[in-house]
Amino acid sequence: MSGSEYIKNIRSKIGNSILLLPSVGAVILNEKNELLLQEKNDNTWSLPAGMIEPNETPKEAIIREVQEETGLIVEPVTVLGVFGGSDFNYTYPNNNEVGYTVILMLCSVKSESGEILDSETKSLKYFSKETMPKLALPYPKNVLFNECKTTFIA
Repeated sequence: MSGSEYIKNIRSKIGNSILLLPSVGAVILNEKNELLLQEKNDNTWSLPAGMIEPNETPKEAIIREVQEETGLIVEPVTVLGVFGGSDFNYTYPNNNEVGYTVILMLCSVKSESGEILDSETKSLKYFSKETMPKLALPYPKNVLFNECKTTFIA
């Protein structure tokens, strides 16, 4: 069952009520320690990220999501943190509410497939800590730029 079929099935039972979604987010840094961000069609910025689909491991999910949204083939290196709670809730324009629990992973780029499969991606750009735009979800900047000595849980 694909992620969208899974969501449709649950939504048919719970309507717009909050749906808790296990998710992954990718921290991809270039040689200048700049962070890769994705501009969505709604002009918001985010990490390459998405839902873990049924029967998928977090590692499989991060590899799939990054490839779909950026065209990059990555290898997850380490877990930087796990984030959730009310700051990670989101209401979509159709009033569907979600509560994300995000496993944030540092990823290294292995290669480029060259093909972005996600229609929501408007552009991709690397940003420094000082110049990055506000993100849709409030990840701590010190975690995004891999400045923590330990895994962060919030």
